[in-house]
Amino acid sequence: MNEFPISYVEPVFRPPSEAHSLILPVTNGCSWNKCTFCEMYTAPQKKFRARDEGEVLEEIRRCGERMIVQRVFLADGDAMILPTRRLLAILEAIREHMPLVERVTSYCLPRNLKRKSVEELKQLREAGLAMLYVGAESGDDQVLQLVNKGETFESTRDALLKAGEAGLKRSVMVLNGLGGKTLSEQHALNSAALANATQPEFLSTLVVSFPQGMSRFKTNYPDFEPLDQPGLFRETELFLQKLELEDTVFRSDHASNYLVLKGTLGADKDRLLSQVQMAIRAPAQAKLRPEWARGL
Repeated sequence: MNEFPISYVEPVFRPPSEAHSLILPVTNGCSWNKCTFCEMYTAPQKKFRARDEGEVLEEIRRCGERMIVQRVFLADGDAMILPTRRLLAILEAIREHMPLVERVTSYCLPRNLKRKSVEELKQLREAGLAMLYVGAESGDDQVLQLVNKGETFESTRDALLKAGEAGLKRSVMVLNGLGGKTLSEQHALNSAALANATQPEFLSTLVVSFPQGMSRFKTNYPDFEPLDQPGLFRETELFLQKLELEDTVFRSDHASNYLVLKGTLGADKDRLLSQVQMAIRAPAQAKLRPEWARGL
């Protein structure tokens, strides 16, 4: 009777801002799972599947009986691949059994919104889905191809615009250093262009990391040379310089980042740029995160 009401397949991942949310798995793993930089769902037990609908609905009911929940994150990496009918059933069960829930969020692959109309997305928003986390990674088509993302500037832009039209908030993530030394400039420029074209409510940068080594990554991108710390800062500087955002919350505070940046763009653009430029000129004065404290 004291067992936790949700059955998890480890490891379980969620965005940093969902630290206090109930993690509710509605799928296992990621339906694409071919991005060469991503190791989140490579374990055998994380092979993609949609979880049994009845099992998910029963877990929602049990959580409502035993817990006070205000936020729910639909896991794993690919909840939006589910048909709209199933997502609506899940959202309606959350509303029925956990009436104090204030918001529901999910990861989202851009390709999964191709199958959903703006009207369907509006229905999901009205049923309680508040925000989608979209790993754009880059706005540069060459970088996206080399890392086997399976998306383009156009496909990501169209998905973000569709979600925005439906009234869903969008949290977009870009991977600092993903293009390596050779493609750093175009990665920064085109990632800024993607953000400018879509005006997401939230934008964050993480530093690309390879805790299990780069062999998988280099199968597609054999000439990749990682950026050193000054190179990462110069790329971030160029990215920020080219951003033309009206009211986007910007965060670069993930554990992978050397330099913590927080602000609203465009209001705080000059301050954020000055912090990055200080890190380039005088890193000892920039309050950088030490190497031992960095991670995923």
